[in-house]
Amino acid sequence: MREDTSTASRTTNARELVITRAFRAPRRLVWKAWTDPVHFRRWWGPGTFTCPACAIDLRVGGTYRNCMRSPDGKDFWTTGEYLEIVPLERLVYTDHFADEHGNIVPPSHYGFPGDWTDQMVVTVTFEDLNGGTKMTLRHTGLPAGELSAQTGMGWNESFDKLEQSLGQPQYPQTRMVAGPGTQEVVVTRLLDAPRELVFTALTDPGHIPHWWGPRRLSTTVVRMEVKEGGIWRFLQHDAAGNAYGFHGVYHDVVRPERLVWTFEFEGTPGHVMLETVTLDDLDGKTRVTDTAVFQSVADRDAMQRAGMEEGVVESTERLGELLRILQKSA
Repeated sequence: MREDTSTASRTTNARELVITRAFRAPRRLVWKAWTDPVHFRRWWGPGTFTCPACAIDLRVGGTYRNCMRSPDGKDFWTTGEYLEIVPLERLVYTDHFADEHGNIVPPSHYGFPGDWTDQMVVTVTFEDLNGGTKMTLRHTGLPAGELSAQTGMGWNESFDKLEQSLGQPQYPQTRMVAGPGTQEVVVTRLLDAPRELVFTALTDPGHIPHWWGPRRLSTTVVRMEVKEGGIWRFLQHDAAGNAYGFHGVYHDVVRPERLVWTFEFEGTPGHVMLETVTLDDLDGKTRVTDTAVFQSVADRDAMQRAGMEEGVVESTERLGELLRILQKSA
């Protein structure tokens, strides 16, 4: 929701841009969208830009480092220092162009002309507004003229995305994306359970048979050492008694945030996939992002033909059912 006066955006002088927006969301959620890296990445960047990386050290004197990626794959990094933090009310921070390591660089590093000041400052305030939130942004130190107008356009397009992310879940229950000509498949799942419990369901050998794989197959855990260098092996059986083996090695285990392992179907030995699973806390729910990187596009396509989507969708449904049971019994 925007105010009756719509979005307010103006340049008060040659160096300051002011934008006011109203959102149909409580102030704590709008504040979190600015201060939580997971939430920030959902909306940062104009239009079709994305935010592949964000680091926030939320304290006075702490720094942030963000990456904005254009549709053609060019990255634009920014960094700065938090000057003032009043929780739920006010954020003030410096704003600099940076390289990927966080070193400050001039605007010309990215091909931007104009008379930029040595230091830009962003001030964001948050106010209650009829059950929603009024947010005002002041961006000072901008060059005069067209560049300032373009910056304002970029902010407003970002805030359009912020509005959308606040108004509805960022992802459907399960989304599977396999781009043409790429060697990876990305699966995103939104689970109605806390992150710690989801991590337990993914790593406890006693839970695996209750959700891993499609319903028509039963799963037995032969070995499961959830640690760096640990080995796992599962066997699945169908109604006719046929067995299908899967195994791999854990490369990284960070509870309750991240798991990395290899995956190999024993029916086609030598075709190894690297799977990275990240878990993001979304106000008591958990977004699970599973990125599987295959050795080749042909391997990826062969796995999809073998029923990968069936396994992903049914495993997610079964995992959700298990999590509901676990929460009721807690």
